[in-house]
Formats: sequence, structure tokens, C-alpha cells
Amino acid sequence: MTAAKQPPKKLFIKTYGCQMNVYDSERMVEALGGVGYEEVKTPDEADMILLNTCHIREKAAEKVYSELGRFKHLKAENPGLKIGVAGCVAQAEGAEIIARQPMVDLVVGPQSYHRLPELEAKAGQGAKALDTDFPEEDKFEHLAKRPKAMRGPTAFLTVQEGCDKFCAFCVVPYTRGAEVSRPADRILGEARDLVERGVKEITLLGQNVNAYHGHEQGLAGLIWALDKIDGLERIRFTTSHPNDMDDALIEAHGECDKLMPYLHLPVQAGSDKILKRMNRSHTAESYIRLIERIRAARPDILMSGDFIVGFPEETEEDFQATLDLIEEVRYGYAYSFKYSARPGTPAAERQDVPADVADDRLQRLQALLTRQQRETQDAMVGREVTVLFEKSGRLPGQMVGKSEYLHAVHVPGEGIAKGDLRRVSITESGANSLGGVPL
Repeated sequence: MTAAKQPPKKLFIKTYGCQMNVYDSERMVEALGGVGYEEVKTPDEADMILLNTCHIREKAAEKVYSELGRFKHLKAENPGLKIGVAGCVAQAEGAEIIARQPMVDLVVGPQSYHRLPELEAKAGQGAKALDTDFPEEDKFEHLAKRPKAMRGPTAFLTVQEGCDKFCAFCVVPYTRGAEVSRPADRILGEARDLVERGVKEITLLGQNVNAYHGHEQGLAGLIWALDKIDGLERIRFTTSHPNDMDDALIEAHGECDKLMPYLHLPVQAGSDKILKRMNRSHTAESYIRLIERIRAARPDILMSGDFIVGFPEETEEDFQATLDLIEEVRYGYAYSFKYSARPGTPAAERQDVPADVADDRLQRLQALLTRQQRETQDAMVGREVTVLFEKSGRLPGQMVGKSEYLHAVHVPGEGIAKGDLRRVSITESGANSLGGVPL
């Protein structure tokens, strides 16, 4: 007589922060799938709730504690419910999370989540499970192979983790550790597997992705190796550091047809004084000259960037230098933030710019970036782009996808399926998307 098959346990995972956390959450789901969990959409139906956290923004830890408080009633109703905290807040706070929120059963850092099944088993025996080590073993090698279920047409693929740059405002070197690159053969194997499952576009991820050294020719060498995979139509990468943008990578932007004409290259500020205080190791001038070289290789490339305003000691003159740099570069996309001190970073010890001044500067900077983004989108009207369609639109019969420039594009969807690559004539520009007609 065979034993009755156990019903699957239910996992709810909430992801905060960057694309790398999105990728990590996918792998956490797969790791726990190996011990009988399947993902669900709401915490109310879960046997385990897992928060995959980000520590970049201000009061990140307090927001996690607040979120945990929302689950108290679920724990009271179901004492067998397991609650876990993963990611960078877990790494930074460690045992303090369990001390402050005793209902938390397990805490795991971003380099140890391959050990989730062991931690889940420990928590299942009534013990608190904590792992915030930086283990010597490669977590990717210890994760279960991805299941063969079909996927959407786009996917993230982590190739590099950690950071050796130690920008004065950033916690990543402390929460993710030193720069580590995955071997190229393992990345290529994972990419082939994704393509077999329906993926046509892969975005390579890393804290400093262009510092990747798992291929003898660096990130450019990896891109050219991916270029040879039949069925992989598009390659992107993010996030890059200006100091690691080498000649081979610039050349790849000009010559590799599968590498999309979009580059996120954060500068953070336009004042050399502030850049030095940030420990960015580049100047505004060197950044602008780098952009010129990239555009010489790929004239139509769309540039994206990150900006921090109100960094300690920033004057109005420093802020104006940032506005001047933005005017010169002209960004199609950009992300901007008011400086927030992260405990343990060098900048946290410095005198803050008054909050009202920083707020005013952020509004002025965002107004400029919004104008540039809208001008870039408006300039697409009348042009033809290639769109990879990903999903149905809000309107009946509509399909939505991304152009090679990462613009969202919606079209009448008759005859178009998810995963199709189609040429589209752009006919209209909206606030956050483009409209067009398939050719």
C-alpha cells in the first residue's frame, strides 16, 4: 500500500528593490519547490511568507518590521505558518530581526539562500533559523536546476554579484560582499535552458555587471558567446559602473546586433567635488567623454542614469553642475533619489543638506529628467522599432511589448501572440508608453 501523496505547501514571496532581487526570488521559489512548496499570490493562503528585502533606501529595515506587523494576525490564526526575511535587510540586521519580531522563523542573507531548504526544515522543528554567512561555495551550483516549464519571453540572469567600489553612500559591499563573477559556461548553460523554455530576451544582472570577469574577455566576451545561442534574440545588461566600461564592451554595442541600444550607466552627480566625496573614482568630464565614445559606436543608443541629490555638503553650485551634465548628456530614462543615510556607510557620518533644500532640488532635477524623457519619446513618433510582445494590454485586443530602446509599446493585437517580435510604426507618444501599428 503506497503512502498518500502530500499536498503541496504554499509559499508567498514579496520582492523589494532591484532586478537582482527579482531573479533571487525566482531562485528561492525553485529552491523551496524542491521541498514541496508552490508559489501563491496572497499571504492569506500561505504556509510560508518570505520577504526578499532591499537595503538601499532610507528606513528600509523599519519598513520591513512594519510589513511583518501586518502578518501577526495570520500567525495567530495559523501557528504553523512560517515567516522568513531574506535579502539585504536580512544580511544587515541578522539576529536583530528575530529579536525584534519573535514571530520570524528564519533569516537568510542574499548569498545563502541556496540553504533555504535546510533553514525551512530547522524552522519546521520549532527552532529559529539564521544564516547570514558569505559562504565559500557557489550558491548557484547548489540550487536545484530550473524546472522546464515554459516562461515568458524575457528573463533576468545574474552573472555577477557584490561590489568592490565602496561608494560612500552605498551598503551593497556590506550586504552583498566582494565582487564575484559566475563562470561563463554555467551562465551559457542557464541561458540555453531559458531559451528552450521560450525566453527570447535575457538581461544580464550584476551590482557592477560590466566588472564581470567570468569570461576571459570580460562582459563583452560573454555577450559575444550569448550571441551565438540560436533563439536568443536580444541581450541587455544592468547595472554598470563608468570605470568598468572598457573598449571591448563599447565595441560590442556598435557591432553585436543582439545587444540592444540601451545602456544604464549611473553617474550620481555632476560636481567633481561631490563625486569625490561619494568615492565614485570618476569625474564629470571623464563620464561625458565616455558617453561620447559610446555614442560614436552606437549613435542611436538610449542612455539611462541614476542621480542622488542633497548629498552631504552639496551646494547650489554643485547641484547646478548636475543639471548641466544632464543637459549635456540628454537621458531617455533616469532614476533620481534624495540622499538618505545608510548606517555604517562613510557618508552617514556627515552633515545632511536641509530636507527642504534637498526636496526642492529633487523636484527641479526630476522636472528636467521628465522633460528629456518625454522629448525622447515624442521623437520616436514616425519611426519604426522592433517590439518583443510580452502581454495583453489594458484595452480589449491590445498587445504590449518593449522596443529595442526599452520603451513600452502598445498596438492593436490582432494576429500577435506573446513572444512575437514585430516591426512597428510608432504613431503616438503617451506619458509612459508609445502607440503604434504593426507592419
